Amino acid sequence: MGLEERRRREKESRRGAILKAARKLFLERGFRAVTVDDIAKKAEISKGAVYLHFKSKEEMYAQILLNDVAKFHQAVTDQLANGRSAADNLLRFSQVYVDFFLKERELFRILMTYMLHTNNMSLRSEIDSQIVGATNKTMEIIEDIFKKGMETGEFPPGMDLRLKRNAVWGFLNGIISLHLFTGREQKREERIRSTITATLEIFIRGLKAPRED
Repeated sequence: MGLEERRRREKESRRGAILKAARKLFLERGFRAVTVDDIAKKAEISKGAVYLHFKSKEEMYAQILLNDVAKFHQAVTDQLANGRSAADNLLRFSQVYVDFFLKERELFRILMTYMLHTNNMSLRSEIDSQIVGATNKTMEIIEDIFKKGMETGEFPPGMDLRLKRNAVWGFLNGIISLHLFTGREQKREERIRSTITATLEIFIRGLKAPRED
């Protein structure tokens, strides 16, 4: 292995160690409670070394979100079998989405923080664009499910795909936001799952209902 390759690997390894430490702290304590000093201590490196890899705490926060959303995309793609109906795939998508954020609740807070406070995050334009792209990819998965439903005749032709995908994306996040951090802990997961399932079933029935000319 050449010197340049060794340096590249060492840089990637240190960057990975910083993100691993930051992710653990963010998910345990929440974004606001964690400092760069905390991250440096957890990663067993100097604060200055952290800043060699990341401009700010917000940038680490954003990179963690990107990494985890990429894992979600892979997980949901693996779950959407071609043999299922579009309705089944919408339900499966919602289940994987809920599973993903119930496992790491602070990650959902990270996503919502970015969505609601984009202008306050002080991110480099490159990272900002990557997050927008990752969010769009999630919505494109939903849109593709609707598109296949139209192609097979399960859903009516001529639907506004963008409108339908935005509706599903919106109520998934809204229902999770409503129940994830409030109410009795032992009832939260049940409420999220049952509310999303019921809402999707109503939504799908509405799509399939015959239209009057």
